[in-house]
Amino acid sequence: MIQLFHCISARSFRPLWLLEELGLAYELHMLPFPPRVHQRAFLALNPLGTVPLLLDGDTRMTESAAMCQYLAARHSPGQLDVAVHEAAYGDYLNFLHFGEATLTFPQTLVLRYTHFEPEGKKQPQVAQDYAKWFLARLRTLEPRLTDSAFLCAGRFTAADVSVGYALLLAQHLGLAEQFTPHVAAYWARLQQRAGYQRAQDAQWRAGQEQGLPALAAPDVRP
Repeated sequence: MIQLFHCISARSFRPLWLLEELGLAYELHMLPFPPRVHQRAFLALNPLGTVPLLLDGDTRMTESAAMCQYLAARHSPGQLDVAVHEAAYGDYLNFLHFGEATLTFPQTLVLRYTHFEPEGKKQPQVAQDYAKWFLARLRTLEPRLTDSAFLCAGRFTAADVSVGYALLLAQHLGLAEQFTPHVAAYWARLQQRAGYQRAQDAQWRAGQEQGLPALAAPDVRP
């Protein structure tokens, strides 16, 4: 069975969401954030000490966008995946990785310098600058979403999961009010998906069942 190691609303939400969209059986292991500090035994499984970690037989993965590509290709070819022969293949790969490399990266700096650094080391100007950086790049999606419900191939794909997580993180950071109109409508559509809602329920239920310490997993539920 697929195993996913996850922290509440962290990047590991991407593969969790996709697992629910695919209806696959999986085992969810909840960890306090950051696990490298609060659950040192996890380093034996993942020396990086980061989530996600996905185990599937002999396959071991630590990159959330790559997990989405892997799961979609193996378990829903031509559906949540976009095949090499399809015209939208390039767009699919581009948006799949755009969600992490371009949209999530600047938000991690906002998160760090507004929430995780101790008093005296927080840097509001850095956080503000990277929030603007994120929003400027997010606006590039507005023209595409004007005439399309999803990012590519005329259907919901793993690329939407990748970008959708970046929008979830932006909501937690208080940036959603600055979304452009079609991006805001797109985010509303994604949140209505049964797979997204099941993933949200799964992480909170598993956190309670596994006794996730409240202080190590602050409630950032939208």
